[in-house]
Amino acid sequence: MSEIADRRSGLAGTARHDRRVVFRPDFPVLAHMILPGARVLDIGCGEGDLLHFLQRERSIDGRGMELSQDGVNASVSRGLSVVQGDADTDLIDYPNGAFDVVILSQSLQVLHYPRLVLEQMLRIGSQAIVSFPNFGYWRVRWDLLLRGRMPLTSDLPVPWYDTVNIHLCTILDFMELCEDMNLNIEQGLTLDRKGNAKTIGKASGRANLLGEQGVFLLEKR
Repeated sequence: MSEIADRRSGLAGTARHDRRVVFRPDFPVLAHMILPGARVLDIGCGEGDLLHFLQRERSIDGRGMELSQDGVNASVSRGLSVVQGDADTDLIDYPNGAFDVVILSQSLQVLHYPRLVLEQMLRIGSQAIVSFPNFGYWRVRWDLLLRGRMPLTSDLPVPWYDTVNIHLCTILDFMELCEDMNLNIEQGLTLDRKGNAKTIGKASGRANLLGEQGVFLLEKR
């Protein structure tokens, strides 16, 4: 992971000098998974922070889909190509193989039909990148076990009654879904709140306990 760490250091330094960019610690890790010049669709792109970052640092041909009209407006005002759409229903409108990479970053848990969305992502893209908060993280387990309360962490910061999350899962849950869908995990990482990445490898149980986020690069078998 030294190459990722080196890349993260370089990209993070660049992003912090640009006030237009909201820099998230996982951005350099996601960027490292994408080849320069790739055709990329970012699903649930918000105000376009990741797209903007990838365009500048990886020279991608980027497109975005965002449910919020405010998010679309903010993205377009930055010169990004973003349309309003619902990932649960509107990905079917994209043709097969339209993109090299389709990204679903920190949005898996808000979907109504996550399995269907994954199928669509790997229909319209050669690869998919998926990241999500890990509900198997030890702090989450600690809150449930000792306090008997729904957890609050850096990746799950909103009380249960205000959250948009409807399908929380663990890293092990997601890996099982990929196996059931016959998808190859080309790369699987855990991230902490600072964006430090570790390869999951064969120690998936340990990763499920210690990883705050899961990040996966997927392909069809």
